[in-house]
Amino acid sequence: MKYTIGIDLGGTNIAAGLVDGDSRLIVKASVPTRASRPWREIAADMAALADRLAKEAGLPFSAVCSIGVGSPGTPDTKRGIILFSGNLGWDRVPVAQELSRLTGKPVLLANDANCAALAEGKAGAGKGLSSLVLVTFGTGIGAGILLDGRIYEGFNFGAGEFGHMVIRSGGEACTCGRKGCWEAYASMTALCRQAGRAALKNPSSALSRLESSGEGLNGRNVFEAAKAGDETARAVVGRFLQYVSEGVVNVVNILQPQAVLIGGALSKEGDYVLAPLRRYARLNAFCRNNTLPRIDCASLGNDAGILGAALLGR
Repeated sequence: MKYTIGIDLGGTNIAAGLVDGDSRLIVKASVPTRASRPWREIAADMAALADRLAKEAGLPFSAVCSIGVGSPGTPDTKRGIILFSGNLGWDRVPVAQELSRLTGKPVLLANDANCAALAEGKAGAGKGLSSLVLVTFGTGIGAGILLDGRIYEGFNFGAGEFGHMVIRSGGEACTCGRKGCWEAYASMTALCRQAGRAALKNPSSALSRLESSGEGLNGRNVFEAAKAGDETARAVVGRFLQYVSEGVVNVVNILQPQAVLIGGALSKEGDYVLAPLRRYARLNAFCRNNTLPRIDCASLGNDAGILGAALLGR
């Protein structure tokens, strides 16, 4: 049996899992990243985590064929260097070489969103498809592209930054420095900002009550308020889903993948989100008189990054 280890390197946690030859996640574990530390200390924790997984699975470490790492930011996948990662504060860090030195295993590196897309294509909602785009909606918007069953990362490893395509020129300021980016309108952070503004204007709304409560506003309770019939929340969510739809249709028009999969916190809303997205695509996609790509939710959740990283060497 061929075993590989996948590591999802995040700004908060390092999550890892041991995957067997049938792409099944056998055992997983995580440790805090503590990203402010020297990067070599983080690499050492990754190596220790890999060794721990093999032991917990009852396997000798020699049974592990390779290790894959999914990282935020822009990795040079050929040289195993993280060129830049704002979440980690890393600049040209040769993490793959260091991890290989520590473990004695081949180490492959890719962007974390690309790893998640690979997992969904090989073992998740896109299984059996040759092309798909996974878009994850959370604090920001991330995306991974599979074309002909392979990760597409561009000549400079930076493809797939759909969150930073402008959907409203001169609009909301984005963390990237531009204005009007999709991420500034359709991330869960943007939804909370939009809900907060609406709460101030509508003090009798459920959003206002949530804003002043100890819970505060988050993506989950904004959607719950909309589903419960609060008119202010319904208006906010309706406008938000139009922003989401604008970007999804752009993705469809540019790439025409077999599927666009919705991941991250937004995917938890299921058909409440999918129905308006599909309706908007039917009305507005350039290919609307032809077969449209499937629009669906991703299925692997938080395990997608781990599994995709483990599959890099296959």
